[in-house]
Amino acid sequence: MSAISDVLAGLDGVRGELEAWYRDFHAHPELGFGESRTAGLVAGRLRSWGYSVTGDVGGTGVVGILANGAGPTVLLRAEMDALAVSEATGLPYASSVVVKGEDGLERPVMHACGHDMHMSCLLGAAWLMSLAPGAWSGTLVVLFQPSEENGEGAAAMVSDGLAGLIPRPDVALAQHLLPRPAGHLGTRAGAFLSAADSWKVTLYGRGAHGSMPHAGVDPVVMAAMTVVRLQAVVSRELSPQSPAVLTVGSIQAGESANIIPETAEMKINVRTYDESTRAQVLEAVKRVVRAECEASRAPRPPLFEYLGGFGPTVNDDGATARVAEAFSRHFGDRAGRLERLTPSDDFSVIPAALGGVPYTYWGLGCVDPGLYAEAERRGTVAEDIPVNHSPRFSPVPQPTLDTGVRALVTASLAWLAPSVSVPGVVQG
Repeated sequence: MSAISDVLAGLDGVRGELEAWYRDFHAHPELGFGESRTAGLVAGRLRSWGYSVTGDVGGTGVVGILANGAGPTVLLRAEMDALAVSEATGLPYASSVVVKGEDGLERPVMHACGHDMHMSCLLGAAWLMSLAPGAWSGTLVVLFQPSEENGEGAAAMVSDGLAGLIPRPDVALAQHLLPRPAGHLGTRAGAFLSAADSWKVTLYGRGAHGSMPHAGVDPVVMAAMTVVRLQAVVSRELSPQSPAVLTVGSIQAGESANIIPETAEMKINVRTYDESTRAQVLEAVKRVVRAECEASRAPRPPLFEYLGGFGPTVNDDGATARVAEAFSRHFGDRAGRLERLTPSDDFSVIPAALGGVPYTYWGLGCVDPGLYAEAERRGTVAEDIPVNHSPRFSPVPQPTLDTGVRALVTASLAWLAPSVSVPGVVQG
């Protein structure tokens, strides 16, 4: 038997528990840096399988290390946090969790991005690797990260001394659910996920009575003209070979129909794939906003407040090629190549902080293949297939879970058992 077959031989025996854990994680979501219950469950299971575990890293992060002789070190990462979304899936294990924020307001919480599945897959891979120590050699590091959705969790773990808690990895690996057919997965070398930057911009006007607009400077008009002008940044200032997305996601101004307010607030999000385009777009945003304020006779310059962001995810060519080859041999035509995607992730912060560790991050389908095929036939994929962050996002547990476990095991063993050939195509 091959190393992969040896490790995956235990999957049938643990599948039921993994599926139960997935349903439990889904029914009990927790927001970023509040994943105490989740982290406790993860840490307890890892300890029971012989992992050396450190908890409370960067708040609620968990790191497990399984040393198994001489060889490379592989780091696998999954996220733990959920979103402030009211679930509308109708699943029997749907979340009914509501949390009260610092502002006193109650908000529903849901695993609307797939982190519950990511954790379940990583636990499955960690468990199977512990059950088959004779199939591989080296060190496996499993990392469960808090607060990915806010772009803060990876940096928090790094700031809390992650580099001193684990051996330096030879490679870092991660996967993410995509609204694609379950059982399929894909890789991409180079730029894969976009960088994301968000600002709050305050525009200053001069308040006045709605019946006497000449006496004021209207920040609502200022904001409206700014939104229109910003649309030309991507379409007219960037090369078509440098994709970017610029979104004005929020405008807030005034409270009354007959009062011109003093200020207007805009929230702007920019997504790019390389640092040069990133800098160009950000400069253009500031230039356009300032120019519109000047054109409107604003009494003072606008205020820019950076709300946070993510760097780009740029997969290492060599690591990606190694994983892609292993996937192709194991999954056959269910493994493919993905296009660049516009979502963002803070995973790249971790390998960068550990000394520039090569990494690769792949996509994992999670939609019932029959439903997806039917929507594709009708040309209604965008309307019928809920995407990540949707209140209707509901990954089909199988074959998503099995595929995710197999992917993590297969990718890990491309380093931890490199002398053993990857087996042929398997089903399930």
